[in-house]
Amino acid sequence: MELLFYVVPCLMIALLVVGITTALRRARQIGQAWDGGVTAQARCLRSYTRTSGGGDSSVSTTLHHVYEFITQDGRVIRFDEANGPSTVVEGDLVTVHYLPDRPERATAHAPARGKLAAGTGCVLAFYGVGIVFCVVFILVVHFMFSAVDTLLP
Repeated sequence: MELLFYVVPCLMIALLVVGITTALRRARQIGQAWDGGVTAQARCLRSYTRTSGGGDSSVSTTLHHVYEFITQDGRVIRFDEANGPSTVVEGDLVTVHYLPDRPERATAHAPARGKLAAGTGCVLAFYGVGIVFCVVFILVVHFMFSAVDTLLP
């Protein structure tokens, strides 16, 4: 039974670490596309929303856009990007930034280093608080079980 109080927080920590690596990877990809990338005109093919939650939890909606552009070497690339501006609708032309060797990782977000750093920092802080909570929980449970073991014959 005690094992459950150690395994569940460890699994939560593992999921939070995966979230941290995902956030850092995406921020690095966007930054690289802004820095060393090239630009192209892309057309918004579709925009849609993805809703999650409901029932007893809050509902969150994420706006997605599907863009298509032609690379400098003539390849047609189509990609889906979340959290785009709500003012972009189907048929609009936008500027995308991409690396020539990885055009499928393009971004239509306008360069905004401070906004990217602040958003990534908030995500990291949130996940960090979750990890600290899990570690403290494990330590408190460990001390409680140790105290109970010394009291019981």
